[in-house]
Amino acid sequence: MNAASQPVLTFARHRRNDYDVTNTVQVSSTAAVTQAVCALFREEWPNEPLLAVERTLETFDALFTGRLPGYNGVDTVYHDRQHSLDVMLAMARLLVGHDRSVPPDERLGFARAAMGFVVAAFHDAGYIREAGDPIPNGALYTSSHVSRSARFLANFMPTVGMAEWVPIATQIVHYSGYEVPFGQIKVSDPRDHRVGHLLGTADLIAQMSDRCYLEKCRDRLYPEFVLAGTATARNEQGVQVRFASGLDLLRQTPNFVDSMMRDRLDGQFGRAYRFLEPLFDGKNPYLEAIHQHMDFLQKVLRTQNWQLLRRNPVCYTYDPNPLPTVRKLMLLHLKDVWSKP
Repeated sequence: MNAASQPVLTFARHRRNDYDVTNTVQVSSTAAVTQAVCALFREEWPNEPLLAVERTLETFDALFTGRLPGYNGVDTVYHDRQHSLDVMLAMARLLVGHDRSVPPDERLGFARAAMGFVVAAFHDAGYIREAGDPIPNGALYTSSHVSRSARFLANFMPTVGMAEWVPIATQIVHYSGYEVPFGQIKVSDPRDHRVGHLLGTADLIAQMSDRCYLEKCRDRLYPEFVLAGTATARNEQGVQVRFASGLDLLRQTPNFVDSMMRDRLDGQFGRAYRFLEPLFDGKNPYLEAIHQHMDFLQKVLRTQNWQLLRRNPVCYTYDPNPLPTVRKLMLLHLKDVWSKP
């Protein structure tokens, strides 16, 4: 049994900041995730070629590190390279676990699973600015980044022999966002909707189970929300404040996680996270990690001992100093919002 599908008997107590929930795959490393994903796919579909999957990971790495011509590389500090790699690994596990769990006529099959993996790889590509883009940071694309990701997929997929999947991929990528209501996602095959549910599940459970999820919400997601106009914005009624600070965002995080579990993971996505269980002897290390995070956050909120949140993980963007850059932009944005009459 390979490391990607190794059962987890207990939650990894000394898990490293840039490793997955099993503490076996370094999700800051494209090479490590490539090895884990290809091992899983070869185990499930031993006779299928993986060239398209491998080329997807190569292109992803070039895009997010700023080596793909025409693009700047990722500069969003929460939605960084590690986040997308973590989602890819979770998606591969869900795809394989799904086909091990359902009757033969409900299985996705390799071609559809490979399509879903490609969508997962580029579900946040829309955050990345193109060369010459006048905006200062990709977080300003928050409200439209999924549609931008769909456009990237439409251009990329024909280059790896997946042109026929473009109409489906550019629809189901919206299961990872909020731009298109799920009822308006137009695909005819129920299996394609299922791939979308797996995608939305992978996106949520990967970020909420990240070892440094709480610190990343406080220090990285809040600045992204500020730049996106989500935290604080001015309208006809004046300045509207949804999140006053990173700590305020953390105070609201338990309600967010509860709503995501209720409305998306258990609701719209039909408990798709259960398809991880065949790979982990009936356990779900992602949900274990999420529950541990929420228990710990409740302790912090109860005691007001914010110093308990002391992890300082590496940020994987193409900018060598991403956090100071984004904080400066955040302060300029807040000054602009509050200084207008």
